[in-house]
This record gives sequence, C-alpha cells and structure tokens, in this order.
Amino acid sequence: MDIVLEIWDTFIGDRLYTALLPVSLPSSVSFPSLTTATNSSLALFGASKPFVYEPATQMFHFEPSKYAYMSAWPRNNLYRQFLSFFLIVWIFGIIVYFISATLSYILIWDKTTVRHPKFLKNQIPMEIAQTMRSMPIMSFLTAPFLVAEARGYAKLYDAVAEEPFPYYSILQFPVFIAFTDFFIYWIHRGLHHPLVYKTLHKPHHKWIMPSPFASHAFHPLDGWLQSVPYHVFPFIFPLQKIAYVFLFGFINLWTVLIHDGEYVANSPIVNGAACHTMHHLYFNYNYGQFTTLWDRLGGSYRKPNEELFRRETKMGEEEWKRQTKEMESILQTVEGQDDRQYCAPKEIKKNI
Repeated sequence: MDIVLEIWDTFIGDRLYTALLPVSLPSSVSFPSLTTATNSSLALFGASKPFVYEPATQMFHFEPSKYAYMSAWPRNNLYRQFLSFFLIVWIFGIIVYFISATLSYILIWDKTTVRHPKFLKNQIPMEIAQTMRSMPIMSFLTAPFLVAEARGYAKLYDAVAEEPFPYYSILQFPVFIAFTDFFIYWIHRGLHHPLVYKTLHKPHHKWIMPSPFASHAFHPLDGWLQSVPYHVFPFIFPLQKIAYVFLFGFINLWTVLIHDGEYVANSPIVNGAACHTMHHLYFNYNYGQFTTLWDRLGGSYRKPNEELFRRETKMGEEEWKRQTKEMESILQTVEGQDDRQYCAPKEIKKNI
C-alpha cells in the first residue's frame, strides 16, 4: 500500500500536513536546500530519522514538491502514515462503495426484489446508513496493517524480477484466493456462533433480500474481522505491490457482486450471488467468500434453488412463499422471535 500512500502524499497529503503542522524555517531557505534545513528542524519534533524520498515502485514515481519537506510530520512519520491510511481507506472506501453499488443497482439488480415479503421498508437507505456508520471504524482498525506494510514489515515486492521463484507473480493470485477463502469461511462461520452472532453478525442478516448497498452494511467489527485475512496474507506470503492494490479493489467489487441479486453463476465451484442469497435466506449455509469448497467440506453447502435461475420463477409469489416459510422456521430456531419489521407485499407495491 506504499504506492497508494505515495500518490496520496503527492496530491493531497503533503499540502494537508503542511497546512496543519508547518515547520518554522528561516525565510532565507529555499527549495531544494529546504530538504536539509527541514530535516534539521524535525529533530525538535522527535523525528526518528530524516525524510529521504524513495519511490514506492520502479514502475512510476512522483518527484516530491517543496511541500513534502515543510511539515512537522514528514512522510515517514508514524502518526502521519496512520492518519493518512485511515483517511484513504475511509474516503476511497466510500467512493468505491457508492460507485460500484450504484452501478450494480442501476445496471444489474432486479428491482422487483423490493416486492419480496422480506424486503424491508426503506431498506436501501438503512443499508447505506449502516455502511456510513461502520466505514470509519473499519478504516481505523484496518490502518495499522497498512502502516506496517508501508514501513517494510510485509513481504511485498515490486518488480517481477524480485519474485521468489519463476511464475510466482501469476501463482500469487490463486494462492491469495485460496488463503482468504479458507480463513473467511471459518471467521464467517464463527460469527454465527450464538455467543457473538446477535452482537456482531445479526446486523448484516437484517438484509434477508439484500440490495447491492448491503454489501458493506456490517457491524464494524464484523466487517473488519472478515477483512483480516486479506491484510494478513502479505505478512505470510510474498505479494507484488501492484497486484495487492488490484486485489484490494477486486475484493470490494466482489463483495458488491455477491449481493447484486443477479444469479448468473449456477456453478458448483463459484460462491456467487445465488449461493450468498441462500446464506441470507437460510442462514446456516454457504459461508464461503469465493468458492464452495469449504462449505462442501464443512457440511454447510446448499445448492441454490433452481427457481432462482429462471426469470419466470425467480420472483414468483410461489417461490417467495416457499422461501419465507422456510426462512422463518430457521429464524425461529436460530434467533427466537424475529424482531425485524417487514413490509407486506401490498404495502411495498404502493411505494413503488
């Protein structure tokens, strides 16, 4: 993530921290001699070592402007890096969330879902509100991983020539998917344990028929826990820097896709939107993130109803009644009395 941090610092961070925490320097000092003068002054602010610009990647770099040397918090300051990553994950997380979920809502999501008896009144605004409450906390908890990566504690590498063995730069993608799929399965399944479910995971199961905006609508600790394997991976396995940025974006997009209600993946391997809908409806099935492997091995796989893949039956009242009856039976067993407020189909039709 040091690549993202360098881009942030070049276009936003340097000016932001110079404005907030400027270094007092003699008026006679001018750029480029500013570097030496600033690093001398930073000793007054407890800087552990002078800031010396080093490109985050060999593929491109941005020569720092004078603002990179004019803050009491230089680019290599621990607190600055933490605050920067917190803001990056929060701000750009919200941007990616709204762009991807909105596009999915407009182009993919089946709008007839709002007539389903388990679709809540005002559900989409509630999904967005929950996401907005959770995002800053999830970002705060994620920032330490990114700081550690930027400070060189992870096994991130830059050029393909630095890969640990030939073709690893290709192999890293399936290894990443396999590693995260395994651990997210067990974390997700653990979140269904009665000791933690009602506190942490139940807020996401409020969305029985989710829209794309439910993709990030978690309790903040729930959302963060399910993201931990992504951030732990580069501390255990080598990962190319650009690939890491790509995978970070892919994960957020995938999270939207499995909530988009478009059941195109009728596959015994891929844990797509149909499989994840089974999880929201029937609770004890399909905990996986990318594949059905661990659900099959763990005895929690449920094949999506065939009706979901036929347009004429996907949103038919007969299918809805069957889903509702089974879902409510499971819910009584798992949660006791259901405290969620639903709209009846007739009420929802009036709102459309």
